[in-house]
Amino acid sequence: MSAATPASLSPNPLPNPLPLAVEGANESLREFQVPEPVIDIRNLYTNFGANVVHDNISLTVQPGEIFALVGGSGCGKSTLLRTILLLQLPVSGSIRVFGREVLGLNDEQAMPLRHRFGVMFERGALFSALTVAENVAMVLKEHTQLSPRLIAEVAALKIALTGLPADAGLKYPSELSGGMRKRAALARAIALDPELLFLDEPTAGLDPLSATGIDELIRSLRDALGLTIMLVTHDLDLLWRVADRVAVLGEGHILGVGTMTELSKMDHPIIKEYFYGSRGRAAREQAWKRK
Repeated sequence: MSAATPASLSPNPLPNPLPLAVEGANESLREFQVPEPVIDIRNLYTNFGANVVHDNISLTVQPGEIFALVGGSGCGKSTLLRTILLLQLPVSGSIRVFGREVLGLNDEQAMPLRHRFGVMFERGALFSALTVAENVAMVLKEHTQLSPRLIAEVAALKIALTGLPADAGLKYPSELSGGMRKRAALARAIALDPELLFLDEPTAGLDPLSATGIDELIRSLRDALGLTIMLVTHDLDLLWRVADRVAVLGEGHILGVGTMTELSKMDHPIIKEYFYGSRGRAAREQAWKRK
């Protein structure tokens, strides 16, 4: 009888375990991969005649975060928001939303992407001739095939999610307080179950108590609905309470990006004035008291 064939010369050798090890390693690596930004802005340049608003600015907004834009009046915050929403075109640069380049898209191409957005404009932009429920329902009628009964039910649900009483749906915007109008505008902004929510000055013109309620609502909606939120604000209290990261715009550039604590330690004179002026110090002190 011949000697046993060595394993290395066996006609049916065992499979090499290396590919399995590599596959397992790849699985582990995938767990630690950084998610793709929801918004990725690169080298954006915008000007109005001789006035340069955005001088090759770049920033990213990550999934699930509340990202705020701040800066002095006229620094380009709202202009940047309108540019992302394709309501205004820059001179050059790139804006990718959900991984897709949006600059250059026509209205038809942009429509599926816009269905993933929700927008609350500074003054709410509610239709004064429609009730709150009709304002919310109008979005559903225009962009869905739901029955009138389901539209009414969804509108009522969205109104309830923003903390408004049930009878608020029957009221006209003129019959609401400032804080209630903001909530009604938010109800309309989330009507289509957006993944990305844009808020332009969500607490502007509100008394401190109403503004605090909106602050809490923004964070609770993010947590409950899994939203990514990008907001423009002058409200330092709002920034300390809800923002995960903040970008400071000024002189056509992004002067700093980080948490409020990180920004408050930066040496740039505009950032220092913003955070260490009398209002900035007061907001910071209140934020620390709540911790």
